[in-house]
Amino acid sequence: MKALIMAAGIGSRISRHLNNQPKCCVKIGKEELIRYTFSLLNKKGITDIAIVTGYNDEYIFKALEGFEYKSYKNNFYDVTNSIASTWFAQEFLDANDDMIVMNGDVFVEEKILDILLQPSKSPLFLSDSTRIEEADYKFKWVDDKLVNYGKELSDAQTTGEYVGIAKISKDDISFMKDELNKMISNQKHHYWWEDIFYRNCENKSVYIHDVKGIFWAEVDYIEDYERIQEYLRGNNG
Repeated sequence: MKALIMAAGIGSRISRHLNNQPKCCVKIGKEELIRYTFSLLNKKGITDIAIVTGYNDEYIFKALEGFEYKSYKNNFYDVTNSIASTWFAQEFLDANDDMIVMNGDVFVEEKILDILLQPSKSPLFLSDSTRIEEADYKFKWVDDKLVNYGKELSDAQTTGEYVGIAKISKDDISFMKDELNKMISNQKHHYWWEDIFYRNCENKSVYIHDVKGIFWAEVDYIEDYERIQEYLRGNNG
């Protein structure tokens, strides 16, 4: 298993609280979120890791001192989305191993990685059915298959919130790269990397695993960060 981490963006919704740092560099207890994530991946035996940076990435490199990883840069982070970041890192996408693709600003309990390390269908996207009213990016799934997605879904159309982490089997990597390059060639720079699979889900099933009951948070707003801090306080005493 290998891991590709997206950490290029500015994080405009929370940027005023970050002192010019990328979101993945917020302190989680005594260490940065991105360092926590790398430590957790290494603990689970995942050491082949790549990260795509962009905005003020000197903070990321400082936080990751001592770790081994591959680094790619999206210099167009202010005018593109994560599909462009994936394009810059496409040499890391090979069909030799399954891959976790995740956003760098996501904090997860260890149990979530345990789920991803189990045999599963692919592509597998993690979602949380306990988060509907407050959901940011919304999924609707039926019998563990994605049928609708987007920020604009109503609560009635939503089954859960996307966690920001997916697992792609090595058998799906060639498809992923082919679609990635088609979308970039067609100037779809504003897409997320997940659109590679979302926009093909009628012809190629996208599978969902519900992580309800397991703690996670994506640092989009200061309230998300405060929720992580509250979780850590509760689990450290």
